[in-house]
Amino acid sequence: MIQTIFRKNPARFFLIAGPCAIEGRDMAFGIAETIVNLTQKLGIPYIFKGSYKKANRTSANSFTGIGDEKALTILQDIALEFQVPVTTDIHESRDAAFVAPYVDLLQIPAFLCRQTDLLVAAAETGKPVNIKKGQFLSAGSMKFAVEKVRSVQPDAPVALTERGNMFGYGDLVVDFRNIPEMQSFDVPVIMDCTHSLQQPNQAAGVTGGKPQLISTIASAAVAVGVDGLFIETHPNPKEAKSDGANMLPLDQLERNLKKLIRIREALLDENGS
Repeated sequence: MIQTIFRKNPARFFLIAGPCAIEGRDMAFGIAETIVNLTQKLGIPYIFKGSYKKANRTSANSFTGIGDEKALTILQDIALEFQVPVTTDIHESRDAAFVAPYVDLLQIPAFLCRQTDLLVAAAETGKPVNIKKGQFLSAGSMKFAVEKVRSVQPDAPVALTERGNMFGYGDLVVDFRNIPEMQSFDVPVIMDCTHSLQQPNQAAGVTGGKPQLISTIASAAVAVGVDGLFIETHPNPKEAKSDGANMLPLDQLERNLKKLIRIREALLDENGS
């Protein structure tokens, strides 16, 4: 199913969306049901995302998860209930084999995209891999991350995710030239519309963000020809236990997706496709 979603299609983009972290079964299922119904109505291929644990926290007091197996079982149950693929991120090589049976796609966090052992371990599971571009890397350097995965699984479905580059100590900037450059590696490229708007390293020890610009980032990415969009969303971001400052309120997702579909359709009309 992931291979089909990742297949290049100028007529549409796919969506990876869900909460930053799995906070509980009811919350995760509620978000999944809403997005599944919406994407089916709009004809958008969909992958549910939720972190089973949060390892890269600013503060030692930040929420990290509800328990690994409990969260992974929720992800697995969502896949079965709604017949959609699910994804989560892994942080250590030993996580790959443990997590792979529960999910359809393994995600490599941006800070870890150069970790050879982690990439190799993910590839060895036989699962498709989505690698987030490090905030400290150029687009061109990500071809080496792809090569590490394919050195183990030559035909492995691999995607790259753009999420901005560090701009000073507490902000990020998106260079949209990165999208076509990474697409030249013969992989689908995804725009992370939420984490690219993070404001890390805040004095309070909690990452900030600018979620009001999610539509701006997503619109520009679709206009450039991105293959997929990554959007973290929550019914009430202010109450979210992780990354609430840069998540899209769930009730705003439909309006944004309809706008993005119109942008993609306008590009197809212009190109005569």
